[in-house]
Amino acid sequence: MARHFDVLIRGAQLFDGTGSPARGADLGIEGERLAAVGSLDAATAALELDASGQAVAPGFIDVHTHDDFAALVVPDMGFKLRGGVTTCVVGNCGFGPAPFAEARAMAEAFTPGLSLAPYDGTRGYLERVEETEPGVNIAALAGHGTIRLAVLGREARAPEGRELEAMKAWVREAGDAGALGLSTGLIYEPGRYAETDEIAELAAELRGSGALYATHMRDEGAGLLDSVREAIAIGESADLPVQISHLKASGRENWGRVVEALALVEAAQKRGQTVFVDQYPYTAGSTVLRAVIQNEAFDPAQTSGGIGAVRPDDVVVASAVGHPEWEGQSIAALAEGFRLPPQEAAERIERDAPGATVVLHMMSEDDVETVMRHPATMIGSDGIPTLAGKPHPRLYNTFARVLGHYARDRGLFPLETAIHRMTGFAAQTFGLGDRGTLAEGAFADLVVFDPQRVIDRGTFEHPNRYPDGIEHVFVNGRHAVRHGALTEARGGRALRRATS
Repeated sequence: MARHFDVLIRGAQLFDGTGSPARGADLGIEGERLAAVGSLDAATAALELDASGQAVAPGFIDVHTHDDFAALVVPDMGFKLRGGVTTCVVGNCGFGPAPFAEARAMAEAFTPGLSLAPYDGTRGYLERVEETEPGVNIAALAGHGTIRLAVLGREARAPEGRELEAMKAWVREAGDAGALGLSTGLIYEPGRYAETDEIAELAAELRGSGALYATHMRDEGAGLLDSVREAIAIGESADLPVQISHLKASGRENWGRVVEALALVEAAQKRGQTVFVDQYPYTAGSTVLRAVIQNEAFDPAQTSGGIGAVRPDDVVVASAVGHPEWEGQSIAALAEGFRLPPQEAAERIERDAPGATVVLHMMSEDDVETVMRHPATMIGSDGIPTLAGKPHPRLYNTFARVLGHYARDRGLFPLETAIHRMTGFAAQTFGLGDRGTLAEGAFADLVVFDPQRVIDRGTFEHPNRYPDGIEHVFVNGRHAVRHGALTEARGGRALRRATS
């Protein structure tokens, strides 16, 4: 008797997420799992897809996002799904989803107009995700900055005994709830006030759990190498794997230093330490304008700011609530219109549009390609979901850009390597069980795409464009994207460390 599936994908070039070359295969889905992979000529299904000439891969895992609250207030998550993303890791750069009040305050710039009922801790956040049933899976990191804000406010000092114990309790709560690790954002308030020992002691609360330490380092400019050393030292002290977020050399005077940064990663790996990095595939970054101001990035003589020196014409307003006329304009152009120096113009924008975000053109293409080629690198968008403004195009287009521009057109690595960086490698690093590979019994998170046509379409002028070539996306067996269009199926769930 012929086997019957809920979904049968025929004739695809299968990239299984392990880094192995593609092979021809059919895939059968039953419920939320992959039930069969191989030759299924005699099988039938409620839905059959002819994937001849198409690639099928595990759904992309975006290891660096700020979609903590977007998943709750924009639950279709179309800006990620239509780019092939099926899982988002939230809580990055120290901006965690708990405690609620502080998380909501810190996330206002990332998700303007945020209105949510409170929840209790990371456990409560993950339960809220499950209630919401977003379009993508959500896994969370605990945010050091959010926890510090809850205990110390914005005070620039070390925590006292009881304060440190209160912070540890929040880290333990997150770990017990299934958080993937602890993140820091050491150029942002209040994380920038933390000393190395404080971070290591907090991270050590997760020792032995399979969690990791992820960091937006203290300095991505002149102090890049010392920041990499600090991240590695924290991981060593806490006995946790280290994930260096969006590795880059920021500011023209620092270009090329990624080679030395990667050498430090390699040296740590040779000593037996687990250290990896992630990266978005662009020469521009994006962050809150307040951080640019605090790090004195508009001062060409500064050497201590974590962002490096940036030219006012290289900083473009991405979102400014109440002032859409500023969006898409550079600080240089706005400063001229305001008849103010750039620093004062930036301060005016932040004052009149609190939480304004910006795109910063601050990296070299050579550095981007150097980091991307490195085997320690996986892919994360770092997109800020300010959908009504002009967000960085990485929010929609990161994974298609790696597949189309860098793998196919630039030839940085084979397609199977690119897919491994954004699937199996990511799932293994972050402890996402039964995901990231296409094997019988795995959760049916997968993407069907045209390897000859896949490409990013968003630009800095018109960022809210979806990539080409992403044909079908399934999340836990539900058909979320059909022939490139979003369906009403929302198959996402809350994921917890080393569990499904």
